[in-house]
Amino acid sequence: MNHSNNNNKPNLYLVTGATGQIGGHIVTDLLKKGRRVGALTRNPEKVNFPEEVDVVSGDLNKPETVASAFEGVTGVHFITINGEGFGPLESAPELVRLAEEAGVKRVTVLWNGVPGPVEDAVKASRLEWTILQPQEFMSNAIEWKDSIRKENVAIEAFGHRRTAYIHPADIASVAVAALTQKSHAGKELVLTGPEVLSPAKAVQIIAGVTGKQIRFEERSEAEERRRMKEEHGLEQEMIDYVISWTKNPPPEAYTISPVVEEVTGHLPRTFRQWAEENADEFK
Repeated sequence: MNHSNNNNKPNLYLVTGATGQIGGHIVTDLLKKGRRVGALTRNPEKVNFPEEVDVVSGDLNKPETVASAFEGVTGVHFITINGEGFGPLESAPELVRLAEEAGVKRVTVLWNGVPGPVEDAVKASRLEWTILQPQEFMSNAIEWKDSIRKENVAIEAFGHRRTAYIHPADIASVAVAALTQKSHAGKELVLTGPEVLSPAKAVQIIAGVTGKQIRFEERSEAEERRRMKEEHGLEQEMIDYVISWTKNPPPEAYTISPVVEEVTGHLPRTFRQWAEENADEFK
């Protein structure tokens, strides 16, 4: 990334986790608002962003590889996982120090379900911080696509829990507002969608949108633990956390939050809207 002119061009925003589902939406939203965007990735050759996006090579686990990316940046969107087993980003204190030294003013933090090193570091810093606490993502339903395509069945553990799924684009909209407006500084924002569903009910919404007869099947806790370890490579601590959360969701997970509408001015998207946007994934 060429930083030679950055100091003459304010309002550059750096998005970490830019290739993730939330990060991608943040990049798009910032571009729509006419902002300059840098997208941080460990594999720049594998990304496919619009040409106006400044793709930055760097690894958050190695702060020295990211230091120059903070130059001339007004705001940074931070993820909180290290990308390897979804463990916490232990390099956070150094990353935040480098951001401060480079003159970054504002940061958003996408939590990982539990507060960790990134949250602690930004709260202890001089940065204007906003912590985003989305509950369950609608896009998690993509995990059902293969079994729905092949066998018209969706398999999920704890499938009758109550959850207020949130659309990734709504999380991104709140992040962009917090990055570009000072009024959200110092806040921890709990984010949900507009309705309380169960995974089993979500499957029926997908069935209605796709016109398919889809059966719901409950996965055992033991099988879910095995799958999370072997197929997703999660660390044991994260597996225990996710199982605990899905088995007995906290009230925040099924209590509808007004934050998306308050911050963005639009109602949060429904699960049906998400299903309509992604219907082809299940056909």
